[in-house]
Amino acid sequence: MTPQTLLKHIDEGQLWSSEELAGIPADVSQAYQTALQVRKLREARGEQPRGFKIGFTNRSIWERYQVFEPIWGTVWNTTLTMANSQGEGTVDISHMSQPRLEPELVFGMRCTPPSELTAQSLFESIEWISSGFEIVQSHSLDWKFKVVDTVTDSGLHAHLLVGQQVPVKDLAATGKQLHELLAGMSLDLVHEGKVVEKGFATNVLDSPLMAMLHFMKSLRQCPGAPDVKAGDVITTGTWTDAWPLVAGQTWESRYVSPLTGLKISLV
Repeated sequence: MTPQTLLKHIDEGQLWSSEELAGIPADVSQAYQTALQVRKLREARGEQPRGFKIGFTNRSIWERYQVFEPIWGTVWNTTLTMANSQGEGTVDISHMSQPRLEPELVFGMRCTPPSELTAQSLFESIEWISSGFEIVQSHSLDWKFKVVDTVTDSGLHAHLLVGQQVPVKDLAATGKQLHELLAGMSLDLVHEGKVVEKGFATNVLDSPLMAMLHFMKSLRQCPGAPDVKAGDVITTGTWTDAWPLVAGQTWESRYVSPLTGLKISLV
């Protein structure tokens, strides 16, 4: 598929045909180059990159989706919503393709991380953390795909809702402390007042900070990929399975301190 065709599917929320899916090259590196071409098309029409999403960091769901490595994609000004002061937000899913919900931890970047990537250097580059809901989508029927398809599909990103921001320096003094704090966290995913799944930060490559470290190394190995910059948001991967969505639903995430919960309404 051409970048123009891929963007048309994103805009219209239409599934790929079996012929289009079969025509995607098997090389992951080439898939990232195609995704970067789609990014350029979106920038050319006025959309502004606001950061990145990291996907398939949750090793507990690799077998289910038959994807066995993390991926990444771009978050846009058109796909980013900041929750209100009550930790609530509304997202329109009407033009999304098979949307699903993922509760995640989000980082807000203070600066571009240095060339030497460690837990400590990343800690020093992060301004804040927050709870988040990423809505992911797939243009492959019934979420049946290979890793190369998910990369080509802009990392499956559809939207990101970001909750209350907590300064990282209020939580930890070192990268090691932040990793240990995050690794000990869990959440309840709530739908219609019922806990439907419990999620654990350790599912995400041992902690969201380790997911961030893996992502930064992968990003900088990708020819032509833009670096992370000050002000970017990085959402680090789901703590639970990805849950199918329909308009009219309301979902919540409930955390033990220091993160506050988040509520999302779908229209």
